[in-house]
Amino acid sequence: MPGTANKRANRQRFQETKGQDGLARLPRKRFYRQRAHANPFSDHTLEYPVSPAAMDWSSYYPAFVSEDQPDDSSQPRRMKQDVEIVDIGCGFGGLLVALAPLMPEKLMLGTAHCSFTLSEADFPGLEIRTSVTSFVQDRIWALREQNAAARLYQNAACLRANSMKFLPNFFKKGQLSKIFICFPDPHFKARKHKARIVSTTLNSEYAFALRPGGIVYTITDVEALHEWMVRHFDAHPSFERVPEEEEREDECVRVMMSETEEGKKVERNKGQKFVALFRRLEDPPW
Repeated sequence: MPGTANKRANRQRFQETKGQDGLARLPRKRFYRQRAHANPFSDHTLEYPVSPAAMDWSSYYPAFVSEDQPDDSSQPRRMKQDVEIVDIGCGFGGLLVALAPLMPEKLMLGTAHCSFTLSEADFPGLEIRTSVTSFVQDRIWALREQNAAARLYQNAACLRANSMKFLPNFFKKGQLSKIFICFPDPHFKARKHKARIVSTTLNSEYAFALRPGGIVYTITDVEALHEWMVRHFDAHPSFERVPEEEEREDECVRVMMSETEEGKKVERNKGQKFVALFRRLEDPPW
């Protein structure tokens, strides 16, 4: 489509120019516009590893690549540590960018559930919308260049993925310490509830990837969706709700409420934000 070609050309021209300091410029959203939702059940053209052991993270976190590498070039390059924090549906990367300097030694990934509105994630960010993923990737690379002396943002990355289908392909059992689900698509219609990112089946996948003591962070401005998420996590034997006093003291909650793009929009509109945290319990003895 001509419009898409023009958008990409303008984006390329913008990226090739440097700021007054000679460093990379932060990307602008107007060059990355895309529809707010993507169908999580569609057959998207996605690349994903057959197992977590086959995932090569070296291009996402080059500063964390181990110097001790196998001679077999067919094997993924070893990392000094695993990805630990994931933001499912990272949107334009607000949460990811805010948390990365606070936890510089933890790998974060921003990923996307296919039908999220705007949200962010040692975090990976999973985002399924192509242009939005490109924006977050370009944003992180620019921030890395701008903060090279302090070596900031080396621990943040984003990839395009459908976490509803392929989460266990990326993360092994008990690998993660935090999962963020920020302002997911509420899917108001009953026939669309199967596309919600919190469900009985998906909660079992989160329990698989989270280590005991790990926490799922949820936030939404839709009270009915908040009640849905609380009800489904409360009903799952692998989770317990974090008490409100502990929730208030969690620095990640403050960042989650104030730094995501959707959170800022809710603030401007003087809307409500509903927060709930759920801790992964120890598995019972078999």
